[in-house]
Amino acid sequence: MSQPFRTEKGGRINRTEQLTFTFDGEEMQGHQGDTLASALLANGVHLVGRSFKYHRPRGIVTSGSEEPNALVGIYRHGDQTPNLRATQVELYQGLEAISQNRFPSLGFDIGAVNDLLSPLFPAGFYYKTFMWPKAFWDRVYEPVIRAAAGLGKPPKTPDQDTYGNIYAHCDVLIAGSGPAGLAAALAASETGAKVILCDEQSEFGGSLLSEVSASIDGKDPSEWIAETIAKLGQMDNVTLLPRTTAFGYFAHNYIALAERVTEHLPDPDPKLPRERLWQVRAKEVVIASGAIERPMIFPENDRPGIMLAEAGRTYLNRYGVKVGHNVLVAAACDTAWQAAFDLADHGVEVAGIVDLRETPPENLMAIAKARGIRVEAGCMVTGTLGRKRIKAALLGRMMTSGNVASGGQISCDTLLMSGGWTPTVSLYSQSRGKVVWDADKGAYVPGASVQRERSAGASKGLYGLQAALEDGYAAGEDAAKAAIGKSKKITYAAATGGEAGSGGTLGALPHDRNASRVKAFVDYQNDVTAKDVKLAVREGMQSIEHIKRYTTTGMATDQGRLSNMNALQIASDSLDRPVTDVGLTTFRLPYTPTTFGLFAGVARGDFFDPVRKTPSHDWVVENGGVFEDVGQWKRTWYFPKNGEDMHAAVARECKTVRESVGLFDASTLGKIEVVGPDAAEFLERMYTNPWKKLAPGRCRYGLLLNDAGFITDDGVIGRLAEDRFHVTTTTGGAPSVFATMEDYLQTEWPELDVWITSTTEQYAVAAVQGPKARDVLAPFVEGVDLSADALPHMSVKEAKFCGVPCRLFRISFTGELGFEINVSRRHGKMMWETLAKEIEKFGGTAYGTESMHVLRAEKGYIIVGQDTDGTVTPQDAGMSWAIGKKKADFVGKRGLDRPDLVADNRKQFVGLLTKDPKVQLEEGAQITTAENPAIGTPAEGHVTSSYFSPALDRSIALAIVKNGHSLEGKTLYVPMPDGSIPVEVTGPVFYDKEGARLNV
Repeated sequence: MSQPFRTEKGGRINRTEQLTFTFDGEEMQGHQGDTLASALLANGVHLVGRSFKYHRPRGIVTSGSEEPNALVGIYRHGDQTPNLRATQVELYQGLEAISQNRFPSLGFDIGAVNDLLSPLFPAGFYYKTFMWPKAFWDRVYEPVIRAAAGLGKPPKTPDQDTYGNIYAHCDVLIAGSGPAGLAAALAASETGAKVILCDEQSEFGGSLLSEVSASIDGKDPSEWIAETIAKLGQMDNVTLLPRTTAFGYFAHNYIALAERVTEHLPDPDPKLPRERLWQVRAKEVVIASGAIERPMIFPENDRPGIMLAEAGRTYLNRYGVKVGHNVLVAAACDTAWQAAFDLADHGVEVAGIVDLRETPPENLMAIAKARGIRVEAGCMVTGTLGRKRIKAALLGRMMTSGNVASGGQISCDTLLMSGGWTPTVSLYSQSRGKVVWDADKGAYVPGASVQRERSAGASKGLYGLQAALEDGYAAGEDAAKAAIGKSKKITYAAATGGEAGSGGTLGALPHDRNASRVKAFVDYQNDVTAKDVKLAVREGMQSIEHIKRYTTTGMATDQGRLSNMNALQIASDSLDRPVTDVGLTTFRLPYTPTTFGLFAGVARGDFFDPVRKTPSHDWVVENGGVFEDVGQWKRTWYFPKNGEDMHAAVARECKTVRESVGLFDASTLGKIEVVGPDAAEFLERMYTNPWKKLAPGRCRYGLLLNDAGFITDDGVIGRLAEDRFHVTTTTGGAPSVFATMEDYLQTEWPELDVWITSTTEQYAVAAVQGPKARDVLAPFVEGVDLSADALPHMSVKEAKFCGVPCRLFRISFTGELGFEINVSRRHGKMMWETLAKEIEKFGGTAYGTESMHVLRAEKGYIIVGQDTDGTVTPQDAGMSWAIGKKKADFVGKRGLDRPDLVADNRKQFVGLLTKDPKVQLEEGAQITTAENPAIGTPAEGHVTSSYFSPALDRSIALAIVKNGHSLEGKTLYVPMPDGSIPVEVTGPVFYDKEGARLNV
């Protein structure tokens, strides 16, 4: 097919680069620089889809990301991506596109019967239908509804593309690169501020890309854009991001950007991601997102060939495409007239300009007359003819009586309309700013800033090229000064042309048609009409949020950017209340539909829940170890030998550790480096314990609470130097502890000179535990005296292990003489294999997590999350000794003073011994005071840990029990299906209560 609607010259496309593509299997041509939408229009294709509810024929309405109709599927890698906006899909050689929501074809869609049956499907019908018979819901209604839901078809195969992620910081982020955005970038960059400029389009320039009737500093807008981008591109402090949408504005000026990296390429480099997520923290933000033209609401305003006036101008001037051969322009504002003038200048027959206003500006009337364009003032469109493309428009005139009289009809193959402009306030609203109603502009505009941002140009209702440029420069200067304290006065560019103009309309236009039978569409994608909104009001909906949910207006992929203001006005008129009383819908992220892949990033397939392995993993596999999953970690559970079951293997391992020596891989423990002059002060505030007086080379057990005063984590913390601490956490708690520390450091105590680094993956850790641990280590450790006097319990030293730098801790989680050796992870395998071979000489063994649990339970050491349940305080756990009595404050201190945390009847940490030493309790079993309690009797507590102790040759258990500390020596009961088990309440320490075995 040729391109019958392509202009002979003009536009920004590369006419020497012809591209072939297909739409619904039909081969067509376009050019480099086209979008799919512009190429379809160039080939004379206006019908591109079917509406969701009524399956009415739909055509391209806009030229930007707010497009409601032209949603297509794009084939790539043998599968399709649905619901892409043709107005944003860049054309490339071999592109395959298909239309959606039709069967069997776009031209003949049997779903169009819904249009004939539309009286049966009014707004909110689904709330009143499908109620009976009840049994039909599962077997009939739900399957049918699910089959009809959605527009495109989901992909059938896994996503073959990859997605990237970048964290970035900048002084000034500018969202939008129209005249205001470019001016802001120029002003901010000249100060030396670090600037990021992003725009969702493939080129920078915004509205200037289709502007031909204005000039900037005497230059064509295209020339000024090129010079500006070239200048910005040469600056090291400027990052330019085309094809990048700012889709989310979060707290503390955290902005999410979606960059389309390779979607526009026919054969992209497989090393490159399809899209890249930019997570940007900006000191200051300039929102220059422009404004969106409003459609006019009149009967049959949805036919293919009806589009926004500025879109028609964009396709003409930017893409070299005539949207029709006989074009009618329906206007309520001045800017629509320029579309008619540009089309006429390119030889397009303009059927006329129909202006709602009685007296349009005289200068526009004169220009139209000079071009021989018919003007109908005080006239409105009251309907259209045609089916798959508009053929004619019906006109009407307002009479003095208030009624509309027929004004005849005008033949046309395209109708361009403009009801005025609506500032794009989505990002501003996401920043938690409150928009305010501007009656003069007939729109909501940004109010006071909540975060460090400012809107510029049309996004704040400031129209006109010169005004946008000046406001952009001022916004850029202000942002840079606020960010870095510097300003540099630059000469503002001067523009001629591109005047703001006047006029505009909101709501449904009056007409002389039967209102109960015609459809004047407010929300194109969801088939919401003006009478649907009025029906919602009659049904009792008064807030726009209720009207939105009743009718689904504003719930399409454009989030109501085209429909909201008209819907508000229709509801306002129906309620006879001001627009401000109707309310405003919420602008949620993402600004435009965003792929799931972008959010998932690399977290897919094996990386969705990656398996983390310790340095000993391969050795464990070779030696028959059994693994258990602990979070993402593969940890050794136990080492069976000679056909042992788990219980036999654990008993042997525990006995060996107590009598000789054992080796345990503790690499999974969380490790955090806390460094800086205020490191001790930081830990003093985070943990319950005191840290300032802890000497370098010494360790202390640390207890971490949440704000409520409950235990959330624990670990040993070693002081390596005055300004450096090595913090350990539980395996499962490492990410949350680090995040909590970072949260407090950034938001509560930013004045502290300290930084924290997660080092969990940097260190491999081997724990050597048992009476012969010192003998095992002695041959390999250099630079440290391992004697009890030189290296007492709870000490840490920098040393070397087999010539490799290490951190040597003398700590124990077994109650025996113990050491933990931390080496760089790349040396972890060497360390493990060296020690594993050495312990054999002493009759030692490697042991797993199950033996570790038994050994620590014998000593009464808690495991946070197992022996605590989120409501246990240090006092409940018998750890009042871990609270710094003289500390002014720490996280959770005020929570500990709450009356309910010091009241009687709190559950407390205790030990349990069954009367029959061979009976082992079940973990989680409930504990009662009565042997046979009645059903419904509240439990006094529950068993948190339960094991058979080889050292004691009996079962032991740990529990939390109401007033447990005062019940030592008392008998309680654990009801079970086979009868209650009597238990004696004891202290939690069962073995070596004096701790003599630690201090040897």
